[in-house]
Amino acid sequence: MAFPKIGAVAPAFTLLDQDGNKISLKQFSGKKNVVLYFYPKAMTPGCTVQACGIRDSQKALAKLDTVVLGVSPDPVPRLGRFIERRA
Repeated sequence: MAFPKIGAVAPAFTLLDQDGNKISLKQFSGKKNVVLYFYPKAMTPGCTVQACGIRDSQKALAKLDTVVLGVSPDPVPRLGRFIERRA
């Protein structure tokens, strides 16, 4: 997977979330601010620390009307386990 450059406009995409639901960037257009974060592999120490930092910032991000979308090449079942571990 090629990662975009920091600050670049994100390309349109539709991906599956940790529950297998389709999520499109366009569904947030004009409704929410979006932060995309990319990580190479779920359940690794670095990715877990990064995800927990984002989790711990959820209240502040919500006040800014912002949703965070994590993007990874991992299969959907692995993403579900990763989300459960950091909750």
